[in-house]
Amino acid sequence: MTRAEFERLVVEAVTLIPKRFRREMKNLALVVEQEPGADLLEEMEIESPDSLYGLYQGTPLPERTWGYGNTLPDRITLFQRPIEEDCEDEDEIRAVIGETLIHEVGHYFGLSEEEIEEIEARYWRGETLTADEDDE
Repeated sequence: MTRAEFERLVVEAVTLIPKRFRREMKNLALVVEQEPGADLLEEMEIESPDSLYGLYQGTPLPERTWGYGNTLPDRITLFQRPIEEDCEDEDEIRAVIGETLIHEVGHYFGLSEEEIEEIEARYWRGETLTADEDDE
């Protein structure tokens, strides 16, 4: 899959984030890289055969104080190669991008791992917000 095709799937995944959350996502860069570096994997204690699909870097919203400002954007990086290697087809790639994006955006909003895992479970069960909930 080309980078442009992968990025198209990322854009599709972003549009699935409910509007009320997208409106709150400010000063946040979404980046696609080929794969995580060996230093990053070592720092995060990730060993083969495990890999890293995405990474949030920044200050979660609830941890920002009154003095927060004039900073570079927080960053969510999605790693194309590990996602592609672990998926069998484009539909699975799309699904994994969606879950990874949910996970990393959850970190941006300051959710705990448990809260993020519950949202991911809902995602995999196909539970989504209704149109009314999305417009709140």
